[in-house]
Amino acid sequence: MLKYIIFLLFLAQLDTSFSQSVSYDLSMPKPEDHYFHIKMDLKDFKEDTLTIKMPVWAPGSYLVREFSKNVNLVKAYNNDGKALEIFKTSKNTWKIVNPTHGTVQVRYEVYAFELSVRTSFLDDTHGFVSGTGIFMYIDTYKDLQGEVNIYPGKYFSKITTALPRKGEDIIKDGYQTFTFIDYDHLVDCPIEIGNQEIFDFEAAGVKHTVAMYGVGNYDMNMLKQDMTRIIEEATAVFGQNPNKEYTFIIHNVVNAQGGLEHTNSTVLSVNRWSYEGSKYLGFLSLVAHEYFHLWNVKRIRPIELGPFNYDEENYTSLLWVMEGFTSYYDELLLLRAGYYTKEKFMNKMLSTLNYVEGSTGTRVQPVAHASYDAWIKAYRPNENSANTTMSYYSRGSIVAMMLDAMIINKSKGKKCLDNFLQHIYTVFYEEKGRGFTEYEFKMELEKFTGNLDDFFQKYIHGTEIPDYNKFFAPVGMNMTYVGAPRPDAGITVSGSGGSIKVNRIRSGSAAETAGLSVNDEIIGVNGFRIDAKTFNEFVNTLQAGDKASIIYSRDNIIGITDIEITLYEQPKFEYSFGTGKVTQRLLDYWLRTNQ
Repeated sequence: MLKYIIFLLFLAQLDTSFSQSVSYDLSMPKPEDHYFHIKMDLKDFKEDTLTIKMPVWAPGSYLVREFSKNVNLVKAYNNDGKALEIFKTSKNTWKIVNPTHGTVQVRYEVYAFELSVRTSFLDDTHGFVSGTGIFMYIDTYKDLQGEVNIYPGKYFSKITTALPRKGEDIIKDGYQTFTFIDYDHLVDCPIEIGNQEIFDFEAAGVKHTVAMYGVGNYDMNMLKQDMTRIIEEATAVFGQNPNKEYTFIIHNVVNAQGGLEHTNSTVLSVNRWSYEGSKYLGFLSLVAHEYFHLWNVKRIRPIELGPFNYDEENYTSLLWVMEGFTSYYDELLLLRAGYYTKEKFMNKMLSTLNYVEGSTGTRVQPVAHASYDAWIKAYRPNENSANTTMSYYSRGSIVAMMLDAMIINKSKGKKCLDNFLQHIYTVFYEEKGRGFTEYEFKMELEKFTGNLDDFFQKYIHGTEIPDYNKFFAPVGMNMTYVGAPRPDAGITVSGSGGSIKVNRIRSGSAAETAGLSVNDEIIGVNGFRIDAKTFNEFVNTLQAGDKASIIYSRDNIIGITDIEITLYEQPKFEYSFGTGKVTQRLLDYWLRTNQ
């Protein structure tokens, strides 16, 4: 009898769990006031209190952005329209008293006036929804499926998103309905609402939809052709494309913001005049970067990056893989697609290498630490950042190039980094259905490279300058160190007219020793008034040991200091293609010269 009662109770709980649901209405009755209005219907919840939350960050953009700061007028009602007690318990959490144990309707507004790939925006020209800043979720119920009804209002006629549509592919009765399988899915599908130009094309067997907001000098037919080439080269790396459909939302604006990846879509923020010349290659590189992320980070990922904790930072040491490998491939794909010559590709990589090794911060911050510090440093740079930090994008792309060369050399030109990525895609995404730890990543990588203990100690968790010829010479690329000591003051200034402002002081430099600081105003040198142009010209004439008397102002107080020029070792490398039958074959394989 007891077992029967327990079974009945279990069935009751099971029925309740299946009947529970969440749905949203998203409207924008006055776009000019920049407010999205959200109605959230919570059905058949039996708890005495319900907890709803707004995320504090957006996956793919590693900074706590405090989206709840834009939330106003949070109210809750029961099924009869009676107001329920609701109170705030933390910066992003609200508790609702639910005495009727039935349907609860939550209403709130979100101010949206920051147009970037990771934040939401609304005015009378268009609306853009980045889900983590708009949609709240029920705590402990993020796995519920549901629907979103979008009411575009009188200004807008089109809705573009990767969310599946329910019913007809038109706005009917003033709204259109979309479905989601859980909260992660909902906020992983950005939404463009407006009068955007939309076009489709097929690439790698996948339907691709492009929504273009804003005017620009783009050519639709050229975009279809060139984006197809990039997509098919990216798909060739893995041998398969997991999507049936994919969506590009492209904002053509004055101040470009880059891109943000999603599982089957991306948002690109591009300068509207980017569609010709060298700028166009930059656009294609951005397309390649964000598209490559549909594998590398959205499916191949550290175990910490999904399912997500939206309440706080999600730490991993592997952003140098997620972003660095992707940065390597966004250039490599342009080579394979025929937009770069091998010389152009190597010049791109050499520029990145010299930036990395020439930066003061690269000797201070290991690339694994940069992954953690993204949350506190990368997105919050200050005047000292160049002295203490290194981009995991740039350093990670050089590490990817080194590992690619190692795999090619060890396999004698039968395998490359592509094969390793295919391997971990199969092992972790397809077979295990989860991300990997740093230890697991390293163990799988060693199957292609051999032991990497020394490599990780020196270049991932350490800050040593690699012996680049050790890695690249065996595959036909000679690296020559051409760095040399040069006279240097370690100061960077800017200004117009007679005003000169110090905007950077290199750590350990002559300027730092002399006591100059960022934001000081340079008034004169050696008794003469000087402007920014002539100041830089003057500094460039000085030699090691030369002194100059600098008059400056700090907080409107005049000071005088002597600066003595010192020698600074500026790391720099050059490359040349090697000779020899074996190395030439490996070089051709690496750079796909004979494609």
